[in-house]
Amino acid sequence: MTYQNQAVLEGQAVDAPELSHENHGVRFYRFLLRIPRLSGELDILPVVIPEALLPEVRTDCLLRAEGSLRSFNNRSGVGSRLILSVLARVLTPGTEGPHNSIVLSGTLCKPPILRRTPLGRSICDLCLAVPRRYGRADYLPVIAWGQTAAETGRLSAGDPLELEGRIQSRIYHKAAADGVQERTAYEVSIMRRL
Repeated sequence: MTYQNQAVLEGQAVDAPELSHENHGVRFYRFLLRIPRLSGELDILPVVIPEALLPEVRTDCLLRAEGSLRSFNNRSGVGSRLILSVLARVLTPGTEGPHNSIVLSGTLCKPPILRRTPLGRSICDLCLAVPRRYGRADYLPVIAWGQTAAETGRLSAGDPLELEGRIQSRIYHKAAADGVQERTAYEVSIMRRL
């Protein structure tokens, strides 16, 4: 199996890039990209770029980011937290209008969890491991709906999965010692299996 992790986003930068981290002498910067869905909802997605692409970032026009969805297990603070962002290798002015697509192929690293929403719709939660160079992998949360949820719910940990979908953001509330915190979760929503 050939592993894939290809994301293409086209939207508008919400803010100016801020320094994210440095790796092997290269500085990387992070900003948020706003992409409207057909439903009218907005996905606000984190994009990380190398310093060389900083001149391409503008907040007054559409931007097209091409890269891959990356995961990082942040162990600073209380507990461990999975951080997701799109690592863009190409950043150009947008031309097509809002766009959000990703093609992934990898291996399920946990058994799928098939459940129903309060309104009775099938949903399946998955975790896909997508290998990358140097023995590393990205661990990506994936959801499937309806018939695709029923199909993926029959898979097992270790099974391969190829999909096309979109990266989505959603706000949720979590109880904490100091009250309720608003957080943002990122996941891949399957549009179709390949």
